[in-house]
Amino acid sequence: MAMDEDLPLRKRMRLEKLVLDTLGIDELRDYIGELQEEIARVEADIIRKNSHRSAADAFFKRP
Repeated sequence: MAMDEDLPLRKRMRLEKLVLDTLGIDELRDYIGELQEEIARVEADIIRKNSHRSAADAFFKRP
């Protein structure tokens, strides 16, 4: 048991890796499109959260 605690923590995978060998070219292109949509969604959320953080920082800024 002690050895398990010494191992570095693995970063959690958020997306399940797809087996690409079974997909055709069109399916791979569709998959890329899905991933790009997800990236755009996440980037938009980052922008939204940065905006909220900036507003909070401005509100709590000391004179």
